[in-house]
Amino acid sequence: MTLDTAKQLAAWKAAEFIESGQIVGLGTGSTAVFFIDALIERCQKGLRVRAVPSSRHSSDRAAAGGIEILDINSAPRIDITVDGADEIDPKKRMIKGRGGAHVREKILAVSSGEMVVVIDETKLVDRLGKARLPVEILFYGSPATRQKVEDLGFEGKWRMNEDGTLFITENGNLLFDIAFESPPVDPESVHAQLIAIPGVVDTGFFFGIAGRIVIGYSDGSVKVRD
Repeated sequence: MTLDTAKQLAAWKAAEFIESGQIVGLGTGSTAVFFIDALIERCQKGLRVRAVPSSRHSSDRAAAGGIEILDINSAPRIDITVDGADEIDPKKRMIKGRGGAHVREKILAVSSGEMVVVIDETKLVDRLGKARLPVEILFYGSPATRQKVEDLGFEGKWRMNEDGTLFITENGNLLFDIAFESPPVDPESVHAQLIAIPGVVDTGFFFGIAGRIVIGYSDGSVKVRD
């Protein structure tokens, strides 16, 4: 069984948590696609939900499946958000942002009653930092901001599109992907250092946000951790 299939099975399990009448936050990326598709199928069988997406792609996919879309600024509440993670450690600390929407995903997650995280087994790590850490940076003054990040000893590169152009977030900003030489001992300290730099919008570190974790395994099993 492929890891994508394991992740898909986990996403389908997470879709079982959703109840009629709920407002559901939608993450961005391959895991979110699996969950949205599972949610659409449940809605076709009678489930009634509304959704608040973290990106245009997630919005378009859910809307095409008949799910009513709400803007986060007009949603009366968000009951539950379901999203993936690039890494998650035993303390439920995460690195997110491979889909390029981590700032919106974080806002959505902390505005929700619960964030359910859907992953395959390879995303479980003892220490965060093998994955690249995305840092969203304002376009204005971005070379100077990048220099300040590098002055702290963090090396990385601007995220690029396949055609060689700069990746621009839906917030109109750039992403600087940090590659750690080794996983940081204190990721909270790294986040604090980075977020203190003027021009840095946010990092892909998520602390104290994850609720239930749904893990898909290559043997076809799915486990839920509270």
